[in-house]
Formats: sequence, C-alpha cells, structure tokens
Amino acid sequence: MILVGSFVGSYFKKGIKPAYNEILTQALGLAAIAIGLNAVVQHMPKSHYPVLFIVSLAVGGLLGQWLNLEKRFDNLVARFSKPNKNGGNNLAEGLATGILLYCIGSLSILGPIQAALNKDYTFLFTNGMLDGITSIVLASTFGIGMALAAVAVFTWQGSIYLIAILLQNSINNDMITELTIVGGILIMASGLGLLNIKKIKVLNLLPSLVVPIVVIAIMQLF
Repeated sequence: MILVGSFVGSYFKKGIKPAYNEILTQALGLAAIAIGLNAVVQHMPKSHYPVLFIVSLAVGGLLGQWLNLEKRFDNLVARFSKPNKNGGNNLAEGLATGILLYCIGSLSILGPIQAALNKDYTFLFTNGMLDGITSIVLASTFGIGMALAAVAVFTWQGSIYLIAILLQNSINNDMITELTIVGGILIMASGLGLLNIKKIKVLNLLPSLVVPIVVIAIMQLF
C-alpha cells in the first residue's frame, strides 16, 4: 500500500486538495471506529478478566503520560518536517516523517501480532489502508522516493511478526483476548481523532498493550 500510494502521490506534484484529503480521512476514521468496536465486542465475552482492560488503560496511560510519548513523537515529526534552507522539503525529511507515522501506532503493532497468532489480517489490512493514504499525501510533497519507507515498515512489522511466531508458545489465548480488547479501544480512539470528534493522546496509551501480557504472565506463575 505504501508503494502504491507513493506512486499515486508522486503524480500530484502540487499536493492533494484539502477537500479530498478531508473526506479520505473521515472515511478512514469511520472504518477505524467500526473495526475497533468490532474487536471489543467480539472479544469482551471471551475475557476471563473483565476489569483488566480498565487497569491496562489506566496503568498504561499513566506510564505513557509520564514518558510523554505523544510530545516526543510530535517533536520528532516536527524536527524532520522542517523545510530546508532553500524553503523546500527534501526526501530525507519526508522519509523520516513517514517512517515515524507508519511504524508508531497500535495498528502497526497489533496487525502483525494478530496475523502471526490468529491468521487474522483485519488490523494489518486496515493499517495498510491508512499507510497508503498517508503515503499519497507525503509522496505528493516529497516525491516517489517516499516508496523507500516501505522497506523500513516491512522490516518493522516483519520483525514483530517473526517475534510473535517465535513466542507463540508463551502467548496464550487469554493474553491475545485481553490484548485485542485494549487494542480495539485504542483503534476506536484513533478513529475519534481522525473524525475530529475528540483528540485523544493515543500514543500515550500505547503502553497499555503491554500491561495485559505482563499481568496474565505473572498471574499464571501462581
């Protein structure tokens, strides 16, 4: 999707018209909410720890806020997005920005995990659609070279996929269920942000994805 989006975006040298960008973003926001809600509704009845997702969001949110992940990410993007001395934008800046946007997020982490453990590609395909639209916008500014970001994303998500495969004997169904519930909520939060309904610091909530795995692993030791 990044490769296709980069090729498409490279033809729009003057950038995507705001109206088109807005409607695409709204469509993806609605899709994200639907997919996140579906994940929560499907897995909530299977949960053996009905309050764990609340604890995960609370503890993960506090940890993420303490680390200030959202601000750190925004600062990195702003740093690499600054125009060069000639007033234009160069490819290195575009690639740095794109890789950050593509690799940091609940979908980019949950997607390969679900694909590896459950053969469920819903999150992965949704992430691909989001990245494809983003790459169109970036390539319309920085050019066809944005396609190189696909290598970094393939390495990132491929590594997560392989790690999940290697650790699948250590990851049980309870962990996957709780992880999916928390991930679904974060995906819904991302959708609300895309629709400009409510800006939620989703990046600060990302540590919530680790909490259910750690908690269940500890509980199973006793």
